[in-house]
Amino acid sequence: MTHPPITPVLLCGGSGTRLWPLSRKSYPKQFAALTGRESLFQLSARRLSGVGFAAPLIVSGEDFRFIVTDQMAAAGLTPAAILIEPEGRNTAPAVLAAALWAEAANPGALLLAAPSDHVIPDDAGFRAAVRAAVPAAMAGQLVTFGIRPSRAETGYGWLEPESGSGLRAVRRFAEKPDLPQASAMLAGGRHLWNAGIFLFRAVDLVQAFAAHAPDLLPGVRAALDGAKGDLSFTRLDPEAWRGLRDVSLDFAVMEKARNLMVMPYEGEWSDLGDWEAVRRAAPQDAQGVALSGAASAIDCTDTLLRSEAGGLALVGIGLTDIVAIAMPDAVLIAHKDRAQDVKLAVAALKSAGRPQAETFPRDHRPWGWFESIALGPRFQVKRIHVHPGASLSLQSHLHRAEHWIVVEGTARVTIGDQVSLVSENQSVFIPLGARHRLENPGKLPMVLIEVQTGAYLGEDDIQRHDDRYARS
Repeated sequence: MTHPPITPVLLCGGSGTRLWPLSRKSYPKQFAALTGRESLFQLSARRLSGVGFAAPLIVSGEDFRFIVTDQMAAAGLTPAAILIEPEGRNTAPAVLAAALWAEAANPGALLLAAPSDHVIPDDAGFRAAVRAAVPAAMAGQLVTFGIRPSRAETGYGWLEPESGSGLRAVRRFAEKPDLPQASAMLAGGRHLWNAGIFLFRAVDLVQAFAAHAPDLLPGVRAALDGAKGDLSFTRLDPEAWRGLRDVSLDFAVMEKARNLMVMPYEGEWSDLGDWEAVRRAAPQDAQGVALSGAASAIDCTDTLLRSEAGGLALVGIGLTDIVAIAMPDAVLIAHKDRAQDVKLAVAALKSAGRPQAETFPRDHRPWGWFESIALGPRFQVKRIHVHPGASLSLQSHLHRAEHWIVVEGTARVTIGDQVSLVSENQSVFIPLGARHRLENPGKLPMVLIEVQTGAYLGEDDIQRHDDRYARS
């Protein structure tokens, strides 16, 4: 049977609490390089590309849109579209929006909805499982993918298929059981972990919503009808989106659907739901120790040590069952059995008003990114990275002056009516109140060190006079 190419629907939401401090609300785990040089998002996009796959449809949040475009470009991939959710409403509205978007062009479009933060080392094996499920999806079935369980995991949902082997109907869902229930299901050998990955035709999923969650259809349709283009993004209408209920795809539709089937996948899989899962997925020594960055272990066992701060050496001595994560602005140390409780730390920091609870040290913008290196009374030092050909807005500040020192590449600097090129090892001064612009005219990234001085150094002390990204 011939079929249309499979369009991946990559979901890029998340609260960023389970892998804090590396993952945060402003930079959830799918954008972090947790298992190699590329991020989980990039690995997911690569996995679902090539022969038989169309360009991906990405559903992302407002805060992540430029991270998505940067990482897709770095991976050499081009999305079919990027739908921007005005605010998070869980997976049901997000996947429905993607299905309606695809249905408008082709009701028979074949979609594979997948979170972008999963680890599946065997790309070819997973693609083979997807291909094996295509005939069922083309026949009008909704197909989910079940993982053969290796332990009594209480952090995952479980599926009970009908008797038999291979692709078969789902008898029931079991959401995050307690340990005795998980142990019994593991021992029984019939159950699978629910990976939350679904294959379906657009028309069939829309019909499933009409049958099982009809209240979501009008609002999601209205959000698409009122969508507006913004650069390379499609912004869903915020007023229509705001009225939708927050609900998962599993709960809204899949647990009720009578045409749901499951394709078992026998390969390795993890949603990296906590730091202990990261340790299990990482290369380990004979003592079960996993290291990343400038981290060292002496007489440690079953421990994860990660230094995500360039100049910070992390050393563990005599540790057992510990996870320790060092960032430039925060450090986490926990027993691996309490890895699921990291969200408690996030809640405590948020309650105390600390920015580390939700804000990542590196701030991504359409032109590149910046990060704070040092902050003190009346001064701040930043590293600023500008993409080739990119430009910051023409702007001025009411409360601060700036000194720029170029350390890589060449900058085109506008100050008032004067435009000049500033090369490596050269510097320039921006007086308080002066209109100025920073551009990278070259073909390589441009990096500079910015020293801010003044009475107020907040990011809201920016008056934009001209901006190619239409920011106010």
